[in-house]
Amino acid sequence: MTLNPNDVWEPSSDQRTPKGTLLSDAARDHLWMHFTRHSVFEEPGTGGLGHAVPIITRGDGWKVWDDRGNEYIDGLAGLFVVQVGHGREELAEAAAKQARELAFFPLWSYAHPKAIELAERLAGYAPGDLNRVFFTTGGGEAVESAWKLAKQYFKLTGKPTKHKVISRSVAYHGTPQGALSITGIPGAKEMFEPLVPGAFKVPNTNLYRAPEHLREDEKAFGRWAADRIAEAIEFEGPDTVAAVFLEPVQNSGGCFPPPAGYFERVREICDEYDVLLVADEVITSFGRIGSMFASIDFGFQPDIITCAKGMTSGYSPIGAMIASDRLFEPFKKGTTYFPHGYTFGGHPVSAAVALANLDIFEREGLNDHVRSEAPAFKATLDRLLDLPLVGDVRGAGFFYGIELVKDKQTRQTFDEAESERLLRGFLSKALFDAGLYCRADDRGDPVIQLAPPLIIGQEQFDDIESRLRGVLTEAENHL
Repeated sequence: MTLNPNDVWEPSSDQRTPKGTLLSDAARDHLWMHFTRHSVFEEPGTGGLGHAVPIITRGDGWKVWDDRGNEYIDGLAGLFVVQVGHGREELAEAAAKQARELAFFPLWSYAHPKAIELAERLAGYAPGDLNRVFFTTGGGEAVESAWKLAKQYFKLTGKPTKHKVISRSVAYHGTPQGALSITGIPGAKEMFEPLVPGAFKVPNTNLYRAPEHLREDEKAFGRWAADRIAEAIEFEGPDTVAAVFLEPVQNSGGCFPPPAGYFERVREICDEYDVLLVADEVITSFGRIGSMFASIDFGFQPDIITCAKGMTSGYSPIGAMIASDRLFEPFKKGTTYFPHGYTFGGHPVSAAVALANLDIFEREGLNDHVRSEAPAFKATLDRLLDLPLVGDVRGAGFFYGIELVKDKQTRQTFDEAESERLLRGFLSKALFDAGLYCRADDRGDPVIQLAPPLIIGQEQFDDIESRLRGVLTEAENHL
């Protein structure tokens, strides 16, 4: 989260580390947090703002608590992760049981039972002939693995010049050097350039920001956006393009669902030019949209799926690249192998937790719950459209973005300084103070994103809407 530079947070609790240091002080002095402006935690006399590090200590269901005992709705499922909710004892027990039996063994020419069971189960959930599961420890690694597989596959099948990839503007695909090249957010990449060459970008599917003549015709917009992929392949040369990486619902920028007919046309394009279609489902898999994989929800067949996050509901780290039988075929012959892997890929404890997590999905009918309740969640959030700041509410399943605008009539967005003042100067902390943990993001146009645990219902939808309404109404006074 991002802190308000104009407010000093309350002092942290008196909880201490085993060395006797206040947790907040130890966090400030030793913990390097991810995607975080650390200057706000430094003392004012040293150029900082003196904020205490927010410390989350406990979770149960759709709620979390900080070290001061304050309660929050987890409106982002941690980070699009905790599908079955916090505090599931059976997942902790599955981890402990496996750790006692076999805490670790690699998948480097050996196997262990839980990785085998999980691979079989994922193959059963995946669409079509996606039957080969390559385990990683997270989503970025899965994306990295998919690009490497695409390159090697075409080398093995007599098309060695096919190595480039196409992805969408503002899309996020991870932080490893290859995945970061596929990412379409300039600000996320500039400090790490030069990156892996060969990644090219096309327009995304933000209907709200579509060319004006296409905004009222979703199918025409979908055809237009898909055809930009064909155009990019032609421009780069079909004999040089290996894969197209697309999220079924694009996360960064604020939850862009695919327009009608979009993926049908993309599949046609990939088939025409012999290009692999990779569905990056790190966020959209495991019930987030409704099915185990959102490719099924939107009716298209990828050649590779990348996934992670919700596979264990975050109780232990794991990720996977799931590839079609066709892509595995060259690796069944002779001395050919995939020279790629991770020490902790398919970790026994993580695999055991994933299996127990998927048991919960099936026993409690979470996929059906999301499919049945998603329209009510959307309708509840749509009530916010009466606010002057709210321009668009979009998404699918339990995954929504609320785009904020300066002028609803013209769809005028905020400039960089206004966005900084609105999101970081007010909304991030105000939402947290209102007891709602979610994302206020401006990688694109300013949005608030929601992706709560999949166990919530109408009572929680109303609560989230009420808290958002109060903060967004007050935000008008901070522009």
